Amino acid sequence: METLSDIPVKFSSTAVEEIRRLFEQKGKDNDKYLRIGVKGGGCSGLSYVLELDEKKETDDIFQIEGIPIMINPAHGLYLFGMEIDWKNGLDARGFIFNNPNASSTCGCGTSFAV
Repeated sequence: METLSDIPVKFSSTAVEEIRRLFEQKGKDNDKYLRIGVKGGGCSGLSYVLELDEKKETDDIFQIEGIPIMINPAHGLYLFGMEIDWKNGLDARGFIFNNPNASSTCGCGTSFAV
């Protein structure tokens, strides 16, 4: 496992709580990791990936507050310094990506350009 200082992304306390809840829903026999990454698409060119997935041989593995996380090393450039937050209010609900590397974002909040 990598050390906490090597993790390219940060999570707010509310995001950690929501991710733990999602893992608990999957059950104790869940062998999945939380994948954080990017993919082509969206109205700004790139979209964020945040999903439970199986580890691939090339993934970098991290742990944040007991949560197993994996990131494709090629995506680190786009994610370095990003904070993921969770909102559960009337004006916003879901994961919020605060990415200092994004030169522009779209209204949906999950698509960006660099």
